[in-house]
Amino acid sequence: MNAKKIWDSYKFPLLLLGGILIGAILGVILGEKATVLAPLGDIFLNLMFTIVVPMVFVSITTAVGNMVNMKRLGKILGSLVLTFVVTGMFAAALVLVVVNVWPPAKNTTIAMGAAEMQEAANISDMIVNSLTVNDFSGLMSRSNMLPIIVFAIFSGLAVAACGGEESQVGKLLNNLNDVIMKIVDMIMKLAPIGLGAYFANLVGEFGPQLIGDYGRTMLVYYPMCIVYALVFFPLYAYFAAGKLGVSRMFKNIFNPAVTAFATQSSVATLPVNMEACKKIGVPEDISNIVLPMGATMHMDGSVLSAITKIAFLFGIFQMPYTGAGTYAMSIAVAILSAFVLSGAPGGGLVGEMLIVSLFGFPAEAFPLIATIGFLVDPAATCLNASGDTIASMMIARLVEGKNWLADRIASGEAEA
Repeated sequence: MNAKKIWDSYKFPLLLLGGILIGAILGVILGEKATVLAPLGDIFLNLMFTIVVPMVFVSITTAVGNMVNMKRLGKILGSLVLTFVVTGMFAAALVLVVVNVWPPAKNTTIAMGAAEMQEAANISDMIVNSLTVNDFSGLMSRSNMLPIIVFAIFSGLAVAACGGEESQVGKLLNNLNDVIMKIVDMIMKLAPIGLGAYFANLVGEFGPQLIGDYGRTMLVYYPMCIVYALVFFPLYAYFAAGKLGVSRMFKNIFNPAVTAFATQSSVATLPVNMEACKKIGVPEDISNIVLPMGATMHMDGSVLSAITKIAFLFGIFQMPYTGAGTYAMSIAVAILSAFVLSGAPGGGLVGEMLIVSLFGFPAEAFPLIATIGFLVDPAATCLNASGDTIASMMIARLVEGKNWLADRIASGEAEA
Protein backbone atom coordinates (compact mmCIF):
# COMPACT_ATOMS: atom_id res chain seq x y z
CA MET A 1 0.00 0.00 0.00
CA ASN A 2 2.83 2.37 0.83
CA ALA A 3 4.48 1.61 -2.51
CA LYS A 4 1.18 2.36 -4.25
CA LYS A 5 0.90 5.72 -2.45
CA ILE A 6 4.45 6.61 -3.40
CA TRP A 7 3.75 5.68 -7.01
CA ASP A 8 0.53 7.72 -7.03
CA SER A 9 2.44 10.73 -5.69
CA TYR A 10 5.29 10.51 -8.16
CA LYS A 11 3.58 8.85 -11.14
CA PHE A 12 2.97 11.91 -13.29
CA PRO A 13 6.32 13.70 -12.79
CA LEU A 14 8.12 10.37 -13.31
CA LEU A 15 6.22 9.78 -16.54
CA LEU A 16 7.03 13.30 -17.69
CA LEU A 17 10.71 12.93 -16.90
CA GLY A 18 10.66 9.46 -18.43
CA GLY A 19 9.15 10.82 -21.63
CA ILE A 20 11.74 13.60 -21.78
CA LEU A 21 14.57 11.12 -21.07
CA ILE A 22 13.38 8.70 -23.78
CA GLY A 23 12.99 11.62 -26.17
CA ALA A 24 16.50 12.83 -25.39
CA ILE A 25 17.90 9.34 -25.99
CA LEU A 26 16.05 9.10 -29.30
CA GLY A 27 17.44 12.51 -30.23
CA VAL A 28 20.99 11.32 -29.56
CA ILE A 29 20.43 8.13 -31.56
CA LEU A 30 18.53 9.64 -34.49
CA GLY A 31 20.31 12.97 -34.68
CA GLU A 32 18.75 15.31 -37.22
CA LYS A 33 16.34 12.56 -38.30
CA ALA A 34 14.53 13.13 -34.99
CA THR A 35 12.71 16.05 -36.65
CA VAL A 36 10.17 13.46 -37.81
CA LEU A 37 8.85 13.47 -34.21
CA ALA A 38 8.47 17.27 -34.07
CA PRO A 39 4.74 17.29 -35.07
CA LEU A 40 3.83 15.33 -31.92
CA GLY A 41 5.48 17.97 -29.78
CA ASP A 42 3.86 20.77 -31.75
CA ILE A 43 0.39 19.25 -31.32
CA PHE A 44 0.83 19.14 -27.55
CA LEU A 45 2.07 22.74 -27.45
CA ASN A 46 -0.83 23.93 -29.58
CA LEU A 47 -3.36 22.20 -27.34
CA MET A 48 -1.83 23.80 -24.24
CA PHE A 49 -1.75 27.26 -25.78
CA THR A 50 -5.35 26.87 -26.98
CA ILE A 51 -6.81 26.04 -23.55
CA VAL A 52 -4.85 28.61 -21.55
CA VAL A 53 -7.11 31.63 -22.29
CA PRO A 54 -10.46 30.06 -21.30
CA MET A 55 -8.83 28.31 -18.35
CA VAL A 56 -7.34 31.49 -16.90
CA PHE A 57 -10.50 33.54 -17.43
CA VAL A 58 -12.97 30.99 -16.05
CA SER A 59 -10.83 29.85 -13.09
CA ILE A 60 -10.18 33.40 -11.86
CA THR A 61 -13.77 34.58 -12.43
CA THR A 62 -15.07 31.54 -10.57
CA ALA A 63 -12.67 31.96 -7.62
CA VAL A 64 -13.46 35.66 -7.18
CA GLY A 65 -17.20 35.14 -7.75
CA ASN A 66 -17.34 32.47 -5.02
CA MET A 67 -15.85 34.84 -2.44
CA VAL A 68 -19.34 36.11 -1.63
CA ASN A 69 -19.76 33.04 0.61
CA MET A 70 -16.46 33.33 2.49
CA LYS A 71 -17.10 33.99 6.19
CA ARG A 72 -13.97 35.95 6.79
CA LEU A 73 -13.16 39.41 8.10
CA GLY A 74 -11.60 41.85 5.65
CA LYS A 75 -8.65 42.31 7.98
CA ILE A 76 -7.64 38.65 7.70
CA LEU A 77 -8.00 38.63 3.93
CA GLY A 78 -6.10 41.90 3.63
CA SER A 79 -3.32 40.58 5.85
CA LEU A 80 -3.24 37.38 3.80
CA VAL A 81 -2.77 39.20 0.50
CA LEU A 82 -0.17 41.54 2.04
CA THR A 83 1.81 38.64 3.52
CA PHE A 84 1.72 36.56 0.34
CA VAL A 85 2.86 39.49 -1.81
CA VAL A 86 5.61 40.68 0.57
CA THR A 87 7.14 37.22 1.05
CA GLY A 88 6.94 36.71 -2.71
CA MET A 89 8.82 39.97 -3.24
CA PHE A 90 11.54 38.93 -0.78
CA ALA A 91 11.90 35.65 -2.69
CA ALA A 92 12.06 37.61 -5.93
CA ALA A 93 14.75 39.93 -4.56
CA LEU A 94 16.91 36.96 -3.55
CA VAL A 95 16.63 35.20 -6.90
CA LEU A 96 17.33 38.40 -8.85
CA VAL A 97 20.61 38.75 -6.99
CA VAL A 98 21.49 35.08 -7.50
CA VAL A 99 20.74 34.90 -11.25
CA ASN A 100 22.77 38.05 -11.87
CA VAL A 101 25.77 36.71 -9.95
CA TRP A 102 25.41 33.15 -11.31
CA PRO A 103 23.47 33.35 -14.62
CA PRO A 104 21.70 29.99 -15.11
CA ALA A 105 22.33 30.03 -18.88
CA LYS A 106 25.98 31.12 -18.76
CA ASN A 107 28.16 29.28 -21.27
CA THR A 108 25.05 27.66 -22.69
CA THR A 109 25.40 25.42 -25.71
CA ILE A 110 21.85 26.17 -26.85
CA ALA A 111 21.87 28.87 -29.52
CA MET A 112 18.27 29.84 -30.22
CA GLY A 113 19.18 33.20 -31.72
CA ALA A 114 18.29 36.60 -30.40
CA ALA A 115 14.66 37.29 -29.54
CA GLU A 116 13.12 40.71 -29.64
CA MET A 117 11.12 42.14 -26.77
CA GLN A 118 9.17 45.32 -27.33
CA GLU A 119 9.91 48.16 -24.96
CA ALA A 120 7.15 50.56 -23.95
CA ALA A 121 7.81 54.23 -24.69
CA ASN A 122 7.06 55.25 -21.12
CA ILE A 123 5.65 53.90 -17.87
CA SER A 124 2.12 55.14 -18.64
CA ASP A 125 1.99 53.30 -21.97
CA MET A 126 3.42 50.19 -20.36
CA ILE A 127 0.71 50.16 -17.68
CA VAL A 128 -2.12 50.80 -20.15
CA ASN A 129 -0.93 48.25 -22.71
CA SER A 130 -0.09 45.64 -20.09
CA LEU A 131 -3.40 45.76 -18.22
CA THR A 132 -5.98 46.57 -20.91
CA VAL A 133 -6.93 46.05 -24.56
CA ASN A 134 -9.03 48.36 -26.72
CA ASP A 135 -11.39 45.69 -28.03
CA PHE A 136 -13.11 42.66 -26.51
CA SER A 137 -11.65 40.44 -29.22
CA GLY A 138 -8.21 41.20 -27.77
CA LEU A 139 -9.16 39.16 -24.69
CA MET A 140 -9.28 36.04 -26.85
CA SER A 141 -5.49 36.01 -27.36
CA ARG A 142 -2.88 34.53 -25.06
CA SER A 143 -0.70 37.50 -26.02
CA ASN A 144 -2.85 39.60 -23.66
CA MET A 145 -2.67 37.56 -20.48
CA LEU A 146 -2.71 40.44 -17.99
CA PRO A 147 -5.79 42.11 -19.55
CA ILE A 148 -7.54 38.72 -19.43
CA ILE A 149 -6.75 38.40 -15.72
CA VAL A 150 -7.88 41.97 -14.97
CA PHE A 151 -11.15 41.42 -16.85
CA ALA A 152 -11.66 38.10 -15.08
CA ILE A 153 -11.26 39.77 -11.68
CA PHE A 154 -13.85 42.42 -12.56
CA SER A 155 -16.17 39.72 -13.88
CA GLY A 156 -15.77 37.73 -10.67
CA LEU A 157 -16.55 40.78 -8.52
CA ALA A 158 -19.69 41.37 -10.60
CA VAL A 159 -20.76 37.74 -10.15
CA ALA A 160 -20.13 38.00 -6.39
CA ALA A 161 -22.29 41.15 -6.22
CA CYS A 162 -25.13 39.36 -8.04
CA GLY A 163 -25.36 36.26 -5.86
CA GLY A 164 -22.02 34.56 -6.22
CA GLU A 165 -21.91 30.79 -6.64
CA GLU A 166 -25.62 30.50 -5.78
CA SER A 167 -26.62 32.61 -8.78
CA GLN A 168 -27.35 31.02 -12.15
CA VAL A 169 -24.21 32.51 -13.67
CA GLY A 170 -22.20 31.41 -10.63
CA LYS A 171 -23.40 27.82 -11.01
CA LEU A 172 -22.64 27.93 -14.72
CA LEU A 173 -19.12 29.24 -14.09
CA ASN A 174 -18.39 26.58 -11.47
CA ASN A 175 -19.56 23.85 -13.83
CA LEU A 176 -17.64 25.37 -16.75
CA ASN A 177 -14.54 25.57 -14.57
CA ASP A 178 -14.85 21.84 -13.80
CA VAL A 179 -15.21 21.11 -17.53
CA ILE A 180 -12.15 23.17 -18.47
CA MET A 181 -10.04 21.61 -15.72
CA LYS A 182 -11.06 18.18 -17.05
CA ILE A 183 -9.93 19.27 -20.54
CA VAL A 184 -6.62 20.43 -19.06
CA ASP A 185 -6.28 17.07 -17.34
CA MET A 186 -6.91 15.28 -20.64
CA ILE A 187 -4.31 17.40 -22.44
CA MET A 188 -1.78 16.82 -19.66
CA LYS A 189 -2.05 13.07 -20.22
CA LEU A 190 -0.37 13.73 -23.57
CA ALA A 191 2.51 15.62 -21.94
CA PRO A 192 4.98 12.69 -21.65
CA ILE A 193 4.58 11.95 -25.37
CA GLY A 194 4.45 15.59 -26.47
CA LEU A 195 7.43 16.78 -24.47
CA GLY A 196 9.33 13.57 -25.26
CA ALA A 197 8.83 14.14 -28.98
CA TYR A 198 9.83 17.78 -28.67
CA PHE A 199 13.03 16.91 -26.84
CA ALA A 200 13.89 14.20 -29.32
CA ASN A 201 13.84 16.94 -31.95
CA LEU A 202 15.65 19.43 -29.70
CA VAL A 203 18.46 17.06 -28.76
CA GLY A 204 18.71 15.87 -32.33
CA GLU A 205 19.31 19.47 -33.37
CA PHE A 206 21.47 20.76 -30.51
CA GLY A 207 23.05 17.57 -29.22
CA PRO A 208 23.23 15.80 -25.82
CA GLN A 209 25.29 18.64 -24.36
CA LEU A 210 21.89 20.19 -23.65
CA ILE A 211 21.91 18.30 -20.34
CA GLY A 212 24.80 20.41 -19.09
CA ASP A 213 22.72 23.56 -19.40
CA TYR A 214 20.04 22.17 -17.08
CA GLY A 215 22.66 20.89 -14.68
CA ARG A 216 23.94 24.43 -14.15
CA THR A 217 20.41 25.66 -13.50
CA MET A 218 19.93 23.01 -10.81
CA LEU A 219 23.23 24.02 -9.19
CA VAL A 220 21.90 27.56 -9.01
CA TYR A 221 18.36 26.75 -7.85
CA TYR A 222 18.69 24.12 -5.11
CA PRO A 223 21.30 25.95 -2.97
CA MET A 224 19.21 29.11 -3.35
CA CYS A 225 16.20 27.28 -1.88
CA ILE A 226 18.29 26.14 1.07
CA VAL A 227 19.46 29.71 1.70
CA TYR A 228 15.88 30.99 1.54
CA ALA A 229 14.68 28.38 4.04
CA LEU A 230 17.55 28.93 6.49
CA VAL A 231 17.63 32.74 6.31
CA PHE A 232 14.16 34.05 5.44
CA PHE A 233 11.96 31.51 7.22
CA PRO A 234 13.50 32.29 10.65
CA LEU A 235 13.20 36.03 9.91
CA TYR A 236 9.51 35.62 9.07
CA ALA A 237 8.93 33.58 12.23
CA TYR A 238 10.77 36.20 14.30
CA PHE A 239 8.52 38.91 12.88
CA ALA A 240 5.50 36.76 13.69
CA ALA A 241 6.27 36.02 17.33
CA GLY A 242 9.89 36.82 18.26
CA LYS A 243 12.24 34.14 19.53
CA LEU A 244 9.29 32.05 20.68
CA GLY A 245 7.99 32.05 17.14
CA VAL A 246 11.36 30.95 15.72
CA SER A 247 11.61 28.13 18.27
CA ARG A 248 8.11 26.87 17.54
CA MET A 249 8.62 27.18 13.80
CA PHE A 250 11.76 25.02 13.81
CA LYS A 251 10.07 22.48 16.09
CA ASN A 252 7.05 22.01 13.82
CA ILE A 253 8.09 22.87 10.27
CA PHE A 254 9.93 19.63 9.50
CA ASN A 255 6.84 17.44 8.89
CA PRO A 256 5.19 19.82 6.39
CA ALA A 257 8.50 20.34 4.60
CA VAL A 258 9.22 16.61 4.22
CA THR A 259 5.63 15.82 3.25
CA ALA A 260 5.62 18.52 0.58
CA PHE A 261 8.98 17.40 -0.81
CA ALA A 262 7.81 13.78 -0.97
CA THR A 263 4.34 14.37 -2.43
CA GLN A 264 5.19 17.46 -4.53
CA SER A 265 1.74 18.74 -3.60
CA SER A 266 0.82 21.70 -1.40
CA VAL A 267 -2.74 20.39 -1.24
CA ALA A 268 -1.61 16.96 -0.04
CA THR A 269 0.40 18.72 2.68
CA LEU A 270 -2.64 20.59 4.04
CA PRO A 271 -3.49 18.14 6.87
CA VAL A 272 0.13 18.16 8.07
CA ASN A 273 0.22 21.97 7.90
CA MET A 274 -3.02 22.15 9.91
CA GLU A 275 -1.48 20.00 12.61
CA ALA A 276 1.70 22.07 12.64
CA CYS A 277 -0.26 25.34 13.00
CA LYS A 278 -2.27 23.83 15.86
CA LYS A 279 0.92 22.84 17.71
CA ILE A 280 2.48 26.25 17.09
CA GLY A 281 -0.63 27.97 18.44
CA VAL A 282 -2.03 29.74 15.37
CA PRO A 283 -5.77 30.51 15.86
CA GLU A 284 -7.83 27.96 13.95
CA ASP A 285 -10.03 30.58 12.29
CA ILE A 286 -6.87 32.01 10.71
CA SER A 287 -5.15 28.76 9.77
CA ASN A 288 -8.39 27.34 8.34
CA ILE A 289 -8.49 30.19 5.84
CA VAL A 290 -4.79 30.84 5.24
CA LEU A 291 -3.64 27.26 4.66
CA PRO A 292 -6.17 26.27 1.96
CA MET A 293 -5.69 29.58 0.17
CA GLY A 294 -1.94 29.34 0.65
CA ALA A 295 -1.92 25.90 -0.98
CA THR A 296 -2.83 27.57 -4.27
CA MET A 297 -1.71 31.17 -3.80
CA HIS A 298 1.37 31.35 -1.56
CA MET A 299 4.25 30.10 -3.67
CA ASP A 300 7.65 31.50 -2.67
CA GLY A 301 9.43 28.47 -4.12
CA SER A 302 7.55 28.98 -7.38
CA VAL A 303 8.58 32.64 -7.43
CA LEU A 304 12.22 31.56 -7.11
CA SER A 305 11.82 29.07 -9.95
CA ALA A 306 9.83 31.45 -12.20
CA ILE A 307 12.52 34.14 -12.19
CA THR A 308 15.22 31.49 -12.61
CA LYS A 309 13.37 30.30 -15.73
CA ILE A 310 13.00 33.85 -17.04
CA ALA A 311 16.73 34.53 -16.57
CA PHE A 312 17.49 31.19 -18.26
CA LEU A 313 15.43 32.13 -21.32
CA PHE A 314 17.04 35.56 -21.54
CA GLY A 315 20.41 33.83 -21.68
CA ILE A 316 19.26 31.22 -24.18
CA PHE A 317 17.91 33.89 -26.52
CA GLN A 318 21.00 36.09 -26.07
CA MET A 319 19.13 38.95 -24.39
CA PRO A 320 20.69 40.92 -21.52
CA TYR A 321 18.78 40.27 -18.31
CA THR A 322 19.09 43.81 -16.97
CA GLY A 323 17.00 46.91 -16.35
CA ALA A 324 14.44 47.97 -13.76
CA GLY A 325 11.57 47.36 -16.19
CA THR A 326 12.70 43.80 -16.89
CA TYR A 327 13.12 43.08 -13.16
CA ALA A 328 9.74 44.63 -12.30
CA MET A 329 8.01 42.58 -14.99
CA SER A 330 9.80 39.43 -13.79
CA ILE A 331 8.62 39.98 -10.21
CA ALA A 332 5.07 40.75 -11.33
CA VAL A 333 4.89 37.67 -13.56
CA ALA A 334 6.40 35.40 -10.89
CA ILE A 335 4.02 36.55 -8.14
CA LEU A 336 1.03 36.64 -10.49
CA SER A 337 1.59 33.12 -11.78
CA ALA A 338 1.98 31.88 -8.20
CA PHE A 339 -1.21 33.65 -7.10
CA VAL A 340 -3.67 32.67 -9.78
CA LEU A 341 -2.43 29.66 -11.72
CA SER A 342 -0.67 27.25 -9.38
CA GLY A 343 -3.86 25.56 -8.18
CA ALA A 344 -4.86 24.37 -11.62
CA PRO A 345 -3.93 20.95 -13.02
CA GLY A 346 -0.65 21.50 -14.77
CA GLY A 347 -0.59 24.96 -13.20
CA GLY A 348 3.19 25.07 -13.36
CA LEU A 349 3.05 24.58 -17.11
CA VAL A 350 0.42 27.31 -17.41
CA GLY A 351 2.66 29.66 -15.44
CA GLU A 352 5.47 28.84 -17.85
CA MET A 353 3.20 29.66 -20.79
CA LEU A 354 2.46 32.98 -19.07
CA ILE A 355 6.21 33.67 -18.95
CA VAL A 356 6.63 32.84 -22.63
CA SER A 357 3.62 34.96 -23.64
CA LEU A 358 4.32 38.07 -21.58
CA PHE A 359 8.01 38.28 -22.50
CA GLY A 360 7.36 37.61 -26.17
CA PHE A 361 9.48 34.46 -26.47
CA PRO A 362 8.72 32.06 -29.33
CA ALA A 363 6.68 28.93 -28.58
CA GLU A 364 9.76 26.69 -28.60
CA ALA A 365 10.90 28.38 -25.38
CA PHE A 366 8.07 26.70 -23.46
CA PRO A 367 9.42 23.12 -23.35
CA LEU A 368 12.84 24.43 -22.29
CA ILE A 369 11.53 25.99 -19.08
CA ALA A 370 8.90 23.26 -18.64
CA THR A 371 11.75 20.80 -18.17
CA ILE A 372 13.36 23.07 -15.59
CA GLY A 373 9.98 23.18 -13.84
CA PHE A 374 9.87 19.39 -13.51
CA LEU A 375 13.41 19.28 -12.13
CA VAL A 376 12.91 22.00 -9.49
CA ASP A 377 9.36 21.03 -8.44
CA PRO A 378 10.23 19.02 -5.28
CA ALA A 379 12.24 21.88 -3.74
CA ALA A 380 9.74 24.51 -4.92
CA THR A 381 6.79 22.65 -3.41
CA CYS A 382 8.73 22.16 -0.17
CA LEU A 383 9.19 25.93 0.19
CA ASN A 384 5.64 26.65 -0.96
CA ALA A 385 3.87 24.37 1.49
CA SER A 386 6.08 24.82 4.55
CA GLY A 387 5.94 28.56 3.93
CA ASP A 388 2.15 28.42 4.36
CA THR A 389 2.57 27.52 8.04
CA ILE A 390 4.92 30.45 8.59
CA ALA A 391 2.60 32.77 6.67
CA SER A 392 -0.20 31.75 9.05
CA MET A 393 1.98 32.87 11.96
CA MET A 394 2.67 36.22 10.31
CA ILE A 395 -1.00 36.81 9.56
CA ALA A 396 -1.88 35.95 13.17
CA ARG A 397 0.51 38.70 14.29
CA LEU A 398 -1.03 41.23 11.87
CA VAL A 399 -4.56 40.35 12.94
CA GLU A 400 -4.17 39.84 16.71
CA GLY A 401 -1.14 41.93 17.59
CA LYS A 402 2.54 41.51 18.42
CA ASN A 403 2.06 39.33 21.53
CA TRP A 404 -0.57 37.02 20.07
CA LEU A 405 1.35 33.79 20.72
CA ALA A 406 2.36 34.59 24.29
CA ASP A 407 -1.19 35.70 25.06
CA ARG A 408 -2.64 32.48 23.65
CA ILE A 409 -0.21 30.35 25.68
CA ALA A 410 -1.00 32.34 28.84
CA SER A 411 -4.75 31.92 28.32
CA GLY A 412 -4.42 28.19 27.64
CA GLU A 413 -5.64 28.51 24.04
CA ALA A 414 -2.29 27.20 22.81
CA GLU A 415 0.00 24.49 24.15
CA ALA A 416 2.80 25.75 26.36
